[in-house]
Amino acid sequence: MAAPRVTSVVFEKGGVYLHTSAKKHQDPDSLIAGVIRVVEKDSDVLLHWVPVEEAGDSTQILFSKKDVSGGDSCTSEEEPTFDPGYEPDWAVISTVRPQSRHSEPTRGVEPSSPRGSWAFSVSLGELKSIRRSKPGLSWAYLVLVTQAGGSLPALHFHRGGTRALLRVLSRYLLLASSPQDSRLYLVFPHDSSALSSSFHHLQLFDQDSSNVVSVELGPRPAVERAPPVTEEEWTHHVGPEGRLQEVPVLKARIFSGGLSPGLRRDAWKFLLGYLSWEGSAEEHKAHVRKKTDEYFRMKLQWKSVSPEQERRNSLLHGYRSLIERDVSRTDRTNKFYEGPENPGLGLLNDILLTYCMYHFDLGYVQGMSDLLSPILYVIQNEVDAFWCFCGFMELVHGNFEESQETMKRQLGQLLLLLRVLDPPLCDFLDSQDSGSLCFCFRWLLIWFKREFPFPDVLRLWEVLWTGLPGPNLHLLVACAILDMERDTLMLSGFGSNEILKHINELTMKLSVEDVLTRAEALYRQLTTCPELPHNVQEVLGLVPPTEPRSPSPPASPLPLSPTRAPPAPPPPEDTAPQPDSSLEILPEEEEESAES
Repeated sequence: MAAPRVTSVVFEKGGVYLHTSAKKHQDPDSLIAGVIRVVEKDSDVLLHWVPVEEAGDSTQILFSKKDVSGGDSCTSEEEPTFDPGYEPDWAVISTVRPQSRHSEPTRGVEPSSPRGSWAFSVSLGELKSIRRSKPGLSWAYLVLVTQAGGSLPALHFHRGGTRALLRVLSRYLLLASSPQDSRLYLVFPHDSSALSSSFHHLQLFDQDSSNVVSVELGPRPAVERAPPVTEEEWTHHVGPEGRLQEVPVLKARIFSGGLSPGLRRDAWKFLLGYLSWEGSAEEHKAHVRKKTDEYFRMKLQWKSVSPEQERRNSLLHGYRSLIERDVSRTDRTNKFYEGPENPGLGLLNDILLTYCMYHFDLGYVQGMSDLLSPILYVIQNEVDAFWCFCGFMELVHGNFEESQETMKRQLGQLLLLLRVLDPPLCDFLDSQDSGSLCFCFRWLLIWFKREFPFPDVLRLWEVLWTGLPGPNLHLLVACAILDMERDTLMLSGFGSNEILKHINELTMKLSVEDVLTRAEALYRQLTTCPELPHNVQEVLGLVPPTEPRSPSPPASPLPLSPTRAPPAPPPPEDTAPQPDSSLEILPEEEEESAES
């Protein structure tokens, strides 16, 4: 006696219709309501659709090419055919025909039932691709294409449910979006070898979009932040001739705990590439003398321009006007910059104008003053602050380019990470027209400068500057903030305007230690996933990028990227070095009390 078949329904959704007419105004008989199910049967998994009035187990379907004979394709002259949103090659009419009368009737479905003849069941292993509907239609649909080249009837989800179905299918299959058509999912066996080859060799993912339907992540690990690196601990890493020792260990400590305030003035020069981690104390002094001379030569270029010359130089005049306006409103509540005649404002102005001489192609763009302000506050020296600012801009200058390609790419990478970490949140944001994550634009543009209190910004930036644990930790910081706010966003029923308002109201209410802890936990959760998609691995820096241009600005400078030191004629050897005439600002109070 044969063993009984074991059948288990793992997904069921009603309100899934077949449209059997291509007319714009369809009569009720052309709409067939049904139920879609994913069924585990013996060792196979089936996708099964059956009309609502049928209770049987329909397991057969007749696949055929499009009927070009014209027997059933004529339409009324009074009513033209209606394009339901998918291309003719995917049309539901004539692509899959009901079973002919001489076919063996399916068990459980009456042969005389015209609607029962549309029921079908197909093994998931037979699927080749899945096409989603265009946005903006009255309801979403899916068209499934088999390995044999035929397509199943288009499934119209009048009550929603396409995303839920795709997530269930992704348990058994790898679904990846074609780079040529973001609405077309290609289907592959769901095993690690196929996953690796599909993403790496076929490059199925467009890195400016988020196309992972579902990835099974393990539990999120617990993370504890360490105390800040103290001056005493830093001293232990200083060896003979003033060279730093065990630099990777030191960077790891900065990543896990940050720096004590009194240490930042020296340590930031290393983190931002102004001083070499491997250099000796004497080498650093010689480097500073050279950079001081270089800075003042560039500063003299704009200082020597007369008012009459500037009237004929609209570019320089425009930079000067924009810088003056931005500087006048940058961090004015901070004691370091408050007051009408504050010398710090003059230094901000001079450094930013000199940067225009350093990087002619980029010049000054609104937002750069936000990046310079904390650096000048910590470094308190005009020359050193300038070169540290140049080091920071080397990382983020792509954010300010007119094409905005770097910002678009980062928003796409952020969406990709969020899609892997939290598909329901992405679905919610999509449903509220916020799936592009444009409300995160300011976060990425100036690295959360206006989202955290000033002391927290200092801690956040020094952690990000370590480049640990990968090149795009700032994207995981954004994911961490959204993760912290997901319940508020989703349970409050916010629309797009309310989402934007809520995100803006987070300003100065976030704890940097909580956010960094969660960001590191998200990183560990992702990196322990054995089937992490290749393009996600690229974003996290786990594998080298497959394209010449890296998704991370630090790893591969974009066009218009300046060199660390622009070419300049070397001074004669017998020329005495120019005195350091940069202004030193020493606060009257301790650093902590200088913060507003």
